[in-house]
Amino acid sequence: MFLFETIPWYAWLAWIGILAGLMFFNEVTRYNKWTGLVFFVALPLVLTFFVWPKTSGMDVGAQTSNWFAWVKTYSALVGCYIGMGMRFSKKMQATKWCYTLVPAILALNILEAVVREVEVMGMQGITDGMFFMGGPWNAMNAIAGILNMLTLCGWFGVVISKDKHNSFVWPDMMWFWIIAYDLWNFAYVYNCLTDRAFYSAALLISCTIPAFTVKKGAWAQHRVHTLALYMMLMMTIPNFFVEGKYAVASSHSPTAYYVVSILALAFNVGVAIYQVKTIIKNKKNPLKDDLYSDHKSYQAIKAQNI
Repeated sequence: MFLFETIPWYAWLAWIGILAGLMFFNEVTRYNKWTGLVFFVALPLVLTFFVWPKTSGMDVGAQTSNWFAWVKTYSALVGCYIGMGMRFSKKMQATKWCYTLVPAILALNILEAVVREVEVMGMQGITDGMFFMGGPWNAMNAIAGILNMLTLCGWFGVVISKDKHNSFVWPDMMWFWIIAYDLWNFAYVYNCLTDRAFYSAALLISCTIPAFTVKKGAWAQHRVHTLALYMMLMMTIPNFFVEGKYAVASSHSPTAYYVVSILALAFNVGVAIYQVKTIIKNKKNPLKDDLYSDHKSYQAIKAQNI
């Protein structure tokens, strides 16, 4: 295949299993605060002290034995804690600036990946058991990530749904921004996680599907929950994704690196241009206003959750 080596049927089954599992446990963890506390507080505490030092410690040689994997795991968990605080704390809900915490942690999450992309640009060969082939594609995708971060908008327009799940809903996060994020993030995992990219695609889809179906407007919550769940799984069984019969290697083709990075950059440039035009046309303040309040999808999501 163009992006990957041969993908056997049982690897596809594992991919579907991970996708289904992430979507299922996303629903479990967003059900109420108690399910969230079990999966995002109690479970990580046990794994941190009794499992991860053995499976992903800095001296075990796993592909997760690096600063980025550990930082990514805990930053995702912090995002879950902030989201849960906003969903279930009346005090936080009454404090306007708290609504910017989830967008801020998302922006930080993107920035972490941009830094890693720049770092990988100068890497060649195998490091900590992972193959790297740095090149111009890293620079292109780093720019795409910066654009994706800068086009986050509607920070003060977040609402908490009035249903029993108290979902964190972000009406100004339009479908085209989500697609731009997905393209950028897939290019990131393809460029920087190489032989893990196949299963990382399941992670991306696991939050996009419910954002367009199960609970519209709650992509940020779906994303941070599925990311935390996936990172905990990866830190626990890192070798599953890169060794043995279920591993699916990247093709390591420079052409493939270029294609995914150019596509991500082009789409994010398009979103940035459209956003600037929207700001100018509607005389919006991007630091305070919801930019896409005239879109039908925005209005539908807002109406369903206030």
